[in-house]
Amino acid sequence: MTAQGHLLFSITCTLLAHKLQLTPALADASLWQTVPAALASALLPDLDHPKSTLGQQLPWLSKPLSRLFGHRGFTHSLLAVAAAIWGLNQTLPPATLPIGVKDALIVGYLSHLLGDWLTPAGIPLLWPIKRRFRLPGWPLRSGGAIETSFCTFTLLLTGWWCGWHL
Repeated sequence: MTAQGHLLFSITCTLLAHKLQLTPALADASLWQTVPAALASALLPDLDHPKSTLGQQLPWLSKPLSRLFGHRGFTHSLLAVAAAIWGLNQTLPPATLPIGVKDALIVGYLSHLLGDWLTPAGIPLLWPIKRRFRLPGWPLRSGGAIETSFCTFTLLLTGWWCGWHL
């Protein structure tokens, strides 16, 4: 999935997490706080690709990650999610960020994994086990009009379901 697709999809996932009250903190948090947080973390898994949007901005981090793990390796796994949660809790004292914002950062990261799970390449969810997981029977090709249409349609549908009318 492209950076644009990941960003659109992170908003969709944040709206769903808020509407479905995925966590009490997300249910109570303002979308004005949670959506930017999810957008901020939605591109993080692609730090393992030096030519990604974020990789080009942070080559000093992206290149070593790419050499160590390759694209769609560790950063696209549940182990990376666990490490991110641990890191958030270790580096940011409880009063630094509202819990809803921390939860939204995780939603944004997970939305990236879900988006890449929809593509034919899939993701190594259980890394270091090499097996890649993907949605069977309906792969979403990365880039192009179909991805943009899918991400836009799911965002509009979710926005409508959540009560946002244009």
